[in-house]
Amino acid sequence: MKELFQMSLSNGIRLVYQQVENTKLVHCGVFLDVGSRDENEATQGITHFWEHLAFKGTRKRKAYQIINSIDSVGGELNAYTDKEKVVFFASVRDQYLERSMDVLADITFHSVFPEQEIEKERGVILQEMAMYMDNPDDSLQDEFESVIYNKHPMGMNILGRPETVSSFKRRDFKTFFKQRVDTRKIVFSCIGSLPHIQVEKLFRTYFNVKPSKRTAKRKASAQYKPQHKELFRPVKQAKCAIGRPAYPIHHEYRIPFYLLVNMLGGPGMNSRLNMELREKHGYVYSIDAHYIPYTDTGMFAVFFGTKPSKLDRCIALVQQELEKFYDKPLNAQQLNSAKEQLKGQMAMAEENNQAMMMMLGRSTLDLSRVPTLDEVFEKIDSTTSKTLQRIAATMFDPAGLSFLKMIPK
Repeated sequence: MKELFQMSLSNGIRLVYQQVENTKLVHCGVFLDVGSRDENEATQGITHFWEHLAFKGTRKRKAYQIINSIDSVGGELNAYTDKEKVVFFASVRDQYLERSMDVLADITFHSVFPEQEIEKERGVILQEMAMYMDNPDDSLQDEFESVIYNKHPMGMNILGRPETVSSFKRRDFKTFFKQRVDTRKIVFSCIGSLPHIQVEKLFRTYFNVKPSKRTAKRKASAQYKPQHKELFRPVKQAKCAIGRPAYPIHHEYRIPFYLLVNMLGGPGMNSRLNMELREKHGYVYSIDAHYIPYTDTGMFAVFFGTKPSKLDRCIALVQQELEKFYDKPLNAQQLNSAKEQLKGQMAMAEENNQAMMMMLGRSTLDLSRVPTLDEVFEKIDSTTSKTLQRIAATMFDPAGLSFLKMIPK
């Protein structure tokens, strides 16, 4: 793998490109530092709606032309919105890189928000919201975010509310875009086998747009107060979320805490929660622990579903597993095994070029640099049992945890 190539245009937009061998595909994406946390109660859902509308017409393309431009050559064009970002991305054979860059730049900067498409897409999003609410696992996570972040925009549903989605006009999208998009906070990330000179030339051609600066201020994270909440829903399983705010992305404990959460409930079947609640007792089909860092906060959460009669027992078992981390330090064998597992998972993730492209874009936007795998491994290797025990004493303290139960009615 060749050295990472990075450069910036005079408007502030950055390029990060990784040349790899033995592939006929390129994966690329535009990363914007705009997300649902930039909304308020009146504009809730507008970022996600705007992401949808980007595909519905630009100054030089109709909606069907945007869809057909990448699909017609066997590629994929997609997007997503999260709390702090909007990402437009594409995967194509390398001979169509220019086409994908042209389309991505076009939908990012030159959308025209046609009135008829706004009305059409409004209905689509309302259906998406209905489908989403029918999925208890998805709605549990959103409900739990509202518990953790209370009335802060971080706790609002990314899709919005029916009343806000139903109210947006064309001018609202144009105003939102103008006030929040900052070209200094946009990254174009790309991975493929082409020479970086070719990618740079195309980048200069399609991303040399007029500079813009954010004028709307992002609301700082709010004060946290633990909560215990119950919801009664028409579900068959009882669902539960346990967690709290966690370390932001720049915190020195970010990687050590990720190591700790991976041991607790990561993707490995040997995670402590999986071994205890599924393998030993058979109480759950799946149980996961997550740590999501953001720019000025983060979220730690455990999610699971079980029989209503076993809900309280499962909560007690989760708490027991959390207590073990701060009651007794890991021995050398346990710590080394956890480190090797996480490093192996990360190394395998780097083999996925699309996932690698995503990581490059997010790291450049969040950290203004891309840590090498060796740097991350060094941070993992330098983590001590005492550090993990100290982190666990803070993050897993029962007094600081919030609980959300979703109970069948």
